[in-house]
Amino acid sequence: MAQTKPKKRSWSRSVRKTRIEEARAIQKLIEPFARQGEMLPRSLGDIYEFIRDYMVITEPGTDNIIGTCALHVLWENIAEIRSLAVRADYSHQGIGSTLIKASLREAKRLGCYRVFSLTFKPGFFLCMGFQPIDKRDLPQKVWTECIRCPQFPDCNEEAVIYEIPPDQS
Repeated sequence: MAQTKPKKRSWSRSVRKTRIEEARAIQKLIEPFARQGEMLPRSLGDIYEFIRDYMVITEPGTDNIIGTCALHVLWENIAEIRSLAVRADYSHQGIGSTLIKASLREAKRLGCYRVFSLTFKPGFFLCMGFQPIDKRDLPQKVWTECIRCPQFPDCNEEAVIYEIPPDQS
């Protein structure tokens, strides 16, 4: 008898803005990726300061965070997706893409039609409709965080951008 693959879960209803008491759990989720050099570490102070940027997905039936990312508005019409992290035992289940889609919806709701990310995994973002962009074409304000990066100034992250079409009225 042929086995069937388990049905892929839809996580879109599970995305929500984070709460202050979840800052430590977000930091704990980001920490292993930062140790591996896959993303910038985030201090607890940074997470508290930008708590409104974060959204999370929790384990079904619990408050255990299994995925997070932040949408950080930088200027009038540009925002950055930061700190996209999914717990290892939940990887490849659509959680990361669900968080990206939620970030793009939030950016559009805010009236921010250009969303970029600096990433070591551009292929994931390209599959989501992002396009490669030269880092030098991003506003200089983007680089304020770079000086805190252990790889600065020899960064090998790649920049990707998503242009959200404004609604036609």
